[in-house]
Amino acid sequence: MKKKWDLAALASIPLIMTLANSMLIPVLPLMKKKLNISSVQSSLIITVYAAVSIICIPIAGYLSDRYGRKIVIIIGLSIAAIGGLISGLAAWLMHSHVYAVILAGRFIQGIGAAGAFPIVLPLVGDMFESEEEVSSGLGMIETSNTFGKVLSPVLGSALALVIWYLPLAVIPFISLISIIGVIFLVKEPKSKQKKKEESSLKKFFQSIKSILAEKGHWLYATFAIGGLAMFIMFGFLYYLSSVLEDHYKIEGIWKGLLLAIPLSAICLASFITGKIVGENKAKMKWFIVIGTAVLAGMMLVCGIINTKGIFFLITFMFISGAGIGLALPSLDALITEGIEKKQRGTITSLYSSTRFIGVAVGPLIASVLLNNEALLFYLFAGFALLCSILALLTIKPSKQKSAS
Repeated sequence: MKKKWDLAALASIPLIMTLANSMLIPVLPLMKKKLNISSVQSSLIITVYAAVSIICIPIAGYLSDRYGRKIVIIIGLSIAAIGGLISGLAAWLMHSHVYAVILAGRFIQGIGAAGAFPIVLPLVGDMFESEEEVSSGLGMIETSNTFGKVLSPVLGSALALVIWYLPLAVIPFISLISIIGVIFLVKEPKSKQKKKEESSLKKFFQSIKSILAEKGHWLYATFAIGGLAMFIMFGFLYYLSSVLEDHYKIEGIWKGLLLAIPLSAICLASFITGKIVGENKAKMKWFIVIGTAVLAGMMLVCGIINTKGIFFLITFMFISGAGIGLALPSLDALITEGIEKKQRGTITSLYSSTRFIGVAVGPLIASVLLNNEALLFYLFAGFALLCSILALLTIKPSKQKSAS
């Protein structure tokens, strides 16, 4: 029963970190108008958060191995709250250089995010002994993360109806809820605390190099597919947000609800996939292959036909979301089941970094290509097809060792 409270507190972290980023997507066109900035500049509000996390996640993983996961998570959430406070106060009180200070706050927030959600995954692995309990715990964490993605466009749109910068301003308060939960509910296993290695950062990166060399091409492919899937997802969400507002003049809650449709497909497909694949690596591989192939097909169709028809656009985005939902939990499970328990924290950090690369680049590229939709969708289709081919050729379940 106690561990259920631990998991509940930990599950709040991916939910809050997802909200802190994703709920800004439907508000970016509004921020663009209020701050008098370009589409590219508005996309940087998402990009800068994710970009700094890419660099900091491996370092946070090292610090959590050496000093403990719980303390790194608390510090990470605190830094994220401070960054959110800076951005929120800048939008509320400042009259000049507002955009620059908002970006600075988002930069700080991204540093904190690197020490939060990515560290939750190895901590769940520390808390349980059996693989079944670990998988169940990770499933709860991933469900929270996915639910945050579904909730974020609706909540972000609703908050922006009150005042445009409220999605920025609430981040410190929701971060505080997680901080309190982690402090009072989460107990880091003492047996794990005793095993912290007093190793240098140099040795940590050397260990990463040796693990990657040992595991071979399938691990590189898994990283690449995870990053590209997030690139496509955040790219088409930015595109959809812009089109709904600029072309259809749909704003507020209705816009948030429409954005939630493809995200709901990701959530539903992720839940079903998690139940089906279990520990079967062959199923994981084929769900990744099929999911990314479906995604490639839908992106190609969007590039060929007129995507301004709202029914067809939302339908294609829904099916694309389902394809991503087939792939992402299978990638998570492949990492979990294919990597030894003692190495899982390190590999999880690297995997999180590659996913954040996609989060950082997706909105930026979409903002640049907003006026060339066909090229944007062909780019998405090409990357999705590459993911499918990589999964087909490099993931060989019979040659992968099970986690121990």
